[in-house]
Amino acid sequence: MFDLPSLLAISDLHVGFARNRELVQELRPRHEGDWLLVAGDVADHAEQIVWALGLLASRFAKVIWAPGNHELWTRADDPVQLRGVARYEHLVGLLREVGVVTPEDPYPVWPGADGEVAVAALFVGYDYSFRVPQVHTKEEALELAYERGTVCTDEVLLHPDPYPSREAWCDARLAYTQARLEARSGCLPTILVNHYPLVREPTLVLRHPEFAIWCGTERTADWHLRFNAAAVVYGHLHIPRSTVYDGVPFEEVSVGYPREWQPRGPAPQPRVIATTTR
Repeated sequence: MFDLPSLLAISDLHVGFARNRELVQELRPRHEGDWLLVAGDVADHAEQIVWALGLLASRFAKVIWAPGNHELWTRADDPVQLRGVARYEHLVGLLREVGVVTPEDPYPVWPGADGEVAVAALFVGYDYSFRVPQVHTKEEALELAYERGTVCTDEVLLHPDPYPSREAWCDARLAYTQARLEARSGCLPTILVNHYPLVREPTLVLRHPEFAIWCGTERTADWHLRFNAAAVVYGHLHIPRSTVYDGVPFEEVSVGYPREWQPRGPAPQPRVIATTTR
């Protein structure tokens, strides 16, 4: 065990894969006071999502979850056939029952080594604005993706009900989340946790750049500065790495699919985002 608690982060656990389920079963805190941030894509099915996060919540002092696109899919073989907002709210209710902090809950305060920070789990979605330079509209971006055979499964399984589109749902979540961040207690510095990167730059390394339209929104490009972020945690891209934008650390903490992480060596472990002096 380590002497002091840490704020740890991981994402894209995809526990529908047997090896990834084993990975989650093996995860343990390093200190009894460790918190764990989970930046989405735990699983595709409600039962698996609750199982994995409930297990982690029984081990870590606090688990904080931001949803990914996979949690919001409505698969034909999932007994929970809710769509859109109703599915998200159903998951929030189930996860609260097992002690997980959701984007609808008050932001927990981490006693960081450099002072307190508000740990803000976000759910803001995407609006097709991360387009390649030669493309100017959502329709053109989708046409290009279909032409190149790089289409996100969201187009079939992620429903925005009752909103007319995914970008309309994103608009609503942006307004709601921005208001909450602006009203945070004491205007503390933040650690922002979102499934998608809040800035465009991480998507520039994608093998298929046209896929970026399903990876975030230009409207969060200044949030790491605007809300005084000590760090930003995200996943989704399955390109785990650490980068810095405007002096702020951005941590991509995804596990990914077994075929992606197994060739790299040992099973991925949560990354340390912050420590404390007490």
